Amino acid sequence: QVQLVESGGGLVQPGGSLRLSCRGSGSIFSINAMGWYRQAPGKQRELVARITVDGSTNYTDSVKGRFTVSMNNAKNTVYLQMNSLKPEDTAVYYCNAQGSERIDRMWTSFSAWGQGTLVTVSS
Repeated sequence: QVQLVESGGGLVQPGGSLRLSCRGSGSIFSINAMGWYRQAPGKQRELVARITVDGSTNYTDSVKGRFTVSMNNAKNTVYLQMNSLKPEDTAVYYCNAQGSERIDRMWTSFSAWGQGTLVTVSS
């Protein structure tokens, strides 16, 4: 069983910054990738940023140049530094982790989700 706990959401003014954190715990053997997704009211969930253990990243076009995703693999933690925030960034942000968990000497792949943290960008 893998659990992800998120923190860092809140209310910020346009142009401001926010830093989200998500730490995994539980039956993690290794994490291969972690990422952030968001869902705004009335819209589909979308990928915001993703990072693999070797450092490769990808971002949705709307956040390129403003957001930075990073990972501390030793701590099973992913971060999302959000700068120059816009009202359009308002959404619930969800953390995701993919990897392998060890159960009874066997490895099983997992994809786990955090509970979500609300980011509101408003003046």
